[in-house]
Amino acid sequence: MFDFGFWEIAIIGIITLVVVGPDKMPALARKAGSYAGKATKFINKVKKEINDELKSDELKEIKKQLIITNEDSVLSQVFKETKSDFEKIQQEADIRDIDVQPKKTVDSKENKNNKPDK
Repeated sequence: MFDFGFWEIAIIGIITLVVVGPDKMPALARKAGSYAGKATKFINKVKKEINDELKSDELKEIKKQLIITNEDSVLSQVFKETKSDFEKIQQEADIRDIDVQPKKTVDSKENKNNKPDK
């Protein structure tokens, strides 16, 4: 965040010691440390909440993609099953047509032979 080196912190400490005095310096350092700790905790908490929200948004997006993929796979599976069932029905119908057609020709010949003459 801030790039403070050793010399910058030393200069700030010396100026504070001169301005505040040596008797109030320890109390001021404790307060500054507690405020810095609170600020650090607050910043970390905000970062954590932001990361949690981003993760939940990412998870929601992944969940949507999985649902769409799952629906696509289910639809494709239903389509394949329907297609195979339709092909089976079509084959059965073709077999029945083959079985029925010779009977019709035999029946039609028999009907011609059995017709009474006028």
